[in-house]
Amino acid sequence: MIDVIRDWFEKHFSDPQAIILISILVLGGILVLYLGSILSPVLAGVIIAYVLEGLVKKITNLGLPRIAAFIISYLLFIAALALILFGLVPLVISQLTQLITDFPRILEKVQQLILTIPEQYPIFNDQEIEKMLGSFSTELVGIGQKLVSVSLASAVDAFTVLVYLVVVPLLVFFILKDKTVIINWFRRFLPEERGLAYSVWKEVDAKMGNYIRGKLLEILIVGIATFIPLKYMGMNYAATMSLLVGLSVIIPYVGAVAVTIPVAMIAWFQWGASSDFVYLMIAYTVVQFMDGNVLVPLLFSEVVNMHPAAIIIAVLFFGGLWGVWGVFFAIPLATLIQAVINSWPSIQEQQV
Repeated sequence: MIDVIRDWFEKHFSDPQAIILISILVLGGILVLYLGSILSPVLAGVIIAYVLEGLVKKITNLGLPRIAAFIISYLLFIAALALILFGLVPLVISQLTQLITDFPRILEKVQQLILTIPEQYPIFNDQEIEKMLGSFSTELVGIGQKLVSVSLASAVDAFTVLVYLVVVPLLVFFILKDKTVIINWFRRFLPEERGLAYSVWKEVDAKMGNYIRGKLLEILIVGIATFIPLKYMGMNYAATMSLLVGLSVIIPYVGAVAVTIPVAMIAWFQWGASSDFVYLMIAYTVVQFMDGNVLVPLLFSEVVNMHPAAIIIAVLFFGGLWGVWGVFFAIPLATLIQAVINSWPSIQEQQV
């Protein structure tokens, strides 16, 4: 048994480049796991600069110098950030406040709906209905307590958010502006023989950058496409629901199903079983269909080549490790693992 393990280890890890690659991955993983909370502004700045780098390259391909492309890209980033902070965030906060105000009325409608169950389904008796209402009330109390705790935590973290709003844009500015200088500085600490690591990074860079930029574009398109029919039909909390629908595309397959529940509930509480409710759900279904069958293939046809089961497992695993950020970067991280697996045997075969 020991000989088998030794032979396997020598076969796959005898190459110094393999050791270099593993060392880089392990060191990066340790930094994120143990220093992620401390370095989170730096990581956010690096990620945003990495996304903007794709825009810089596209602009330079039009014939403009890099400094001009950098300025245009950075100003667009600041404009988008200002639009979110001063346009979308106040609107969503206002609608969430209204939702909390309307919550007792919504609760009353739910209770009335539950009380009508014995008439429509005689198999349920009054005791079972009372038990159902009791469980429902208990769950609502728990949700209320969580909302209060989240509000208190948000108040405590308000200063942290303000710091991020200053630090992250500054980091993005300097990382994007001095990209070559920073990369050359890091290369000083890397071994000269790093062909395997470069091969993996080349594949990951081609897919990861396109995936992140495509996912952000998908969030924007789906959110706007959802907001238009919701706002046109006068649905309550249209901006908040559209934001949820846009963000739901972060979680493949599961997100679309999960976000449908609050959208349908809000629409039903507002209109009941009317034609407006049916029309809105039809419009919402069309948006989801176009996203899954037109937008996603158009944006990600050559970016991610993984089985749906592998994608779901990656979302569950990395989401469990790093929460929302883990969910967002689950597919890029899975792409990294896939690139390591794909590049490893090719290097071994070249040496034979």
